[in-house]
Amino acid sequence: MEKLEIMVKLCNDRNVDQLLSELKEYANEVDVEFVRKSVHAIGRCAIKIDEAAERCINVLLDLINTGVSYVVQEAVVVIKDIFRKYPHKYEGIIPTLCENLEALDEPEAKGSLIWIIGEYAERIDNADDLINIFLENFKEENPQVQLQLLTATVKLFLKKPNENQDLVQRILQTATTECDNADIRDRAYVYWRLLSTDPQAAKAVVLSEKPPIAGENEAISPALLETLLYDIGTLASVYHKPAETFIAGKKFGADNVSKAMTEHAEEDDINAPPPQIQAAIKNNDIGNLLDLDWDEPSAETPVSPILQNNAPGSSFNDLLSLSGGGSGSSQAAPAPASNNMDDIMNLFNSPTSPPQQQQQQYQSPMMNDFTSDLFGDSTPQPAQPPTNNNTTQAAKDPFADLF
Repeated sequence: MEKLEIMVKLCNDRNVDQLLSELKEYANEVDVEFVRKSVHAIGRCAIKIDEAAERCINVLLDLINTGVSYVVQEAVVVIKDIFRKYPHKYEGIIPTLCENLEALDEPEAKGSLIWIIGEYAERIDNADDLINIFLENFKEENPQVQLQLLTATVKLFLKKPNENQDLVQRILQTATTECDNADIRDRAYVYWRLLSTDPQAAKAVVLSEKPPIAGENEAISPALLETLLYDIGTLASVYHKPAETFIAGKKFGADNVSKAMTEHAEEDDINAPPPQIQAAIKNNDIGNLLDLDWDEPSAETPVSPILQNNAPGSSFNDLLSLSGGGSGSSQAAPAPASNNMDDIMNLFNSPTSPPQQQQQQYQSPMMNDFTSDLFGDSTPQPAQPPTNNNTTQAAKDPFADLF
């Protein structure tokens, strides 16, 4: 495929014969897509070189005579472009094209032949019969074919009004009432209004001269071609654009690309906090409430929570000593618990005696009452050490401090 493109680019009046001979051989290959491209390349050579147009037409006629369906259809499409490039110059081949009407089944090929019939309707004796063949299946045709058929019928009526009035009325009625495609329906309404209002205005619009299509050698200016010759080994010659139009005068080396990627990654870092929060964290103005690991680790050794809770004067010790009475000035600080179980048992009682003595003092009244009830022992109970009122009240009602 790329070879065909290069061959068309290199085609000139000196090598066109050799090129057409090679393209004709390519058009007889078995690859359908390659054959289509080869036939299309012949038409491009005819449009590019005026002197070689007739030779290209002869090659296309030879290919049409082979009777191969896809070759004939591609040749009809190419000849339509040649007629647009050279209007009213190669009309003698139109009968040959019309003879192969039954071989056309692709929308583009049908539309091309219908355009040729409408454009040269005054030179085709049976143009109305050819149009009628397509009108039989108008509603089932492709929209591209329907649009070409509608325009060709209006052209035929404007060139031969007395013979084709019923034909144009039938197609306009069908297009405006039975077609769902808005483009076809709107174009039919436009043609109908033009024909009913002013036929001469319709003729000036529909039958106006069309500008010929431009060749490929006219698409690029000579100045641009001269510039591209100096950049023949770069992408500029591929894009057909000067190098400064798509590199903006900058040079991109490996170091510059790496630096640009690094800067882009830093700008797109969405995990970093905003600058205001970074400054506040650095100055210890706010705490890390969300635990996002934004702040840097502290250099000091962290203190265990257990040691903090057991430290003297901590808030946890203050909570445990609520049952000990009022202010800290009237009560002595409680002794630290020997173990966790003692701390739980002494939750609402803060005596100054050791744990063993406290347990004995607390259990001896209960044991004496128990032995008195069972054995009738009347032994007087040992004297209890005096306690303050706050401690006695706390022992009777352990939950008094909570309320």
